[in-house]
Amino acid sequence: MTRGDDTPTLGAGLTAKEARTLRNTLSAEDRERVETTVAGLLDLLGKTHTLAILSAFAFTDDPLRFSDLESDLDIAPNTLSTRLRELTDAGLLTRCQYDEVPPRVEYEPTPKAEALFPAFGHLHIWVIEHELDEVAETEAE
Repeated sequence: MTRGDDTPTLGAGLTAKEARTLRNTLSAEDRERVETTVAGLLDLLGKTHTLAILSAFAFTDDPLRFSDLESDLDIAPNTLSTRLRELTDAGLLTRCQYDEVPPRVEYEPTPKAEALFPAFGHLHIWVIEHELDEVAETEAE
């Protein structure tokens, strides 16, 4: 990708103006590639339970088993299986199957997924500082 050495890092906390400026420094080819990749990432993250699954990994240091995720997140097994496969196919999780009886499968985040984890911290800070009245009211019903 063509960009200057002064490109901010993920933790830089860009303003909207700074983000637009950064985007405008990209070549047309790089900008199209980045925008296509961002669109694909948002499509994946927008699927039901995907963010909850990634959040579970963001707040643990250990691998997680299918059964742990299923019970902790209350996700239907077929949906969880699909999301884990999609996250693995996207290179965000690794799947390790152990040759045991009963079978044991563990998932771990890849460095790509770990690079997304600060976003969950930012969301927690945002929630501490702000509140969505509609969300609180909807869950109270």
